[in-house]
Amino acid sequence: MTTSVLFDAPGPRTVARHRVYTVISLVALTALIAFVVWTMYDTGQLEYELWEPFVTPEYVEYILVDGLLETLRMAFFSIIFAVVFGLVFGVAKLSDRAWVRWPAWLVVEFFRAVPVLLLMVFAFFLLAIGDGPLTSFWCVVIALTLYNGSVLAEVFRAGINAVPRGQAEAAYAVGMRKSQVMTSVLLPQAVKIMLPAIISQMVVALKDTSLGYYILAPGLTAVGKPIYLEFNNQVQVAIVITALYVAVNLVLTWIATKVQKRLVGEKSPLELSQVGNLDGGSNTA
Repeated sequence: MTTSVLFDAPGPRTVARHRVYTVISLVALTALIAFVVWTMYDTGQLEYELWEPFVTPEYVEYILVDGLLETLRMAFFSIIFAVVFGLVFGVAKLSDRAWVRWPAWLVVEFFRAVPVLLLMVFAFFLLAIGDGPLTSFWCVVIALTLYNGSVLAEVFRAGINAVPRGQAEAAYAVGMRKSQVMTSVLLPQAVKIMLPAIISQMVVALKDTSLGYYILAPGLTAVGKPIYLEFNNQVQVAIVITALYVAVNLVLTWIATKVQKRLVGEKSPLELSQVGNLDGGSNTA
């Protein structure tokens, strides 16, 4: 059994204390849920008429097709474009040429600083109002691409810089060009370092699609308004829409984590101990 120098294994008293804290937390959470359910029952929020749209096939199809599917489409395009944007500008910020590095720095810092909702509004008024060439759907995609792409540019830059310098020096020593070093040596290793941050940004992009409601874009938040205007069930709509966002984010995180494990791989404690023994043996030798 391996231990970390940064973490002491808890003793029996600490383990017992943690178990008590866990029980107290579970009891408090159960009491809170019970209080919320009782309050909703006492105020008539659990009446069937208020929840009827969510078991009616026509409304369920409306929520899933016009709401959830459109949200997933916006998130898909935003994530793909943001990764490409982040990769291009992240590498550009590492360029040896100032005329490439400084404009890339200016673009990244600007779009990181502007709130994503304002980016959506700007894109909507510039590209969708009147005879604009785009719809509000693509205005949301553009805004999310610029914001999340700028954040990912910093992630890519930091990930590439985190690769040990000796990797690049060894590649240059065998005659590889800088572009080859970047694509064949640095990026593959950097991606493994960056995966957790990329996954987190994917979840952020998915959640931020809800802001498209303010520029009349489709999505889950947009389909909720006609329902609560007809049935006067704002609380129920908010609960269902929130549950869908949570479910989709959990699925997205699960898929991304599976991909991360497949790309990076995980070593068992036995393998880690063997690696440690090998390192120790080599140092002794």
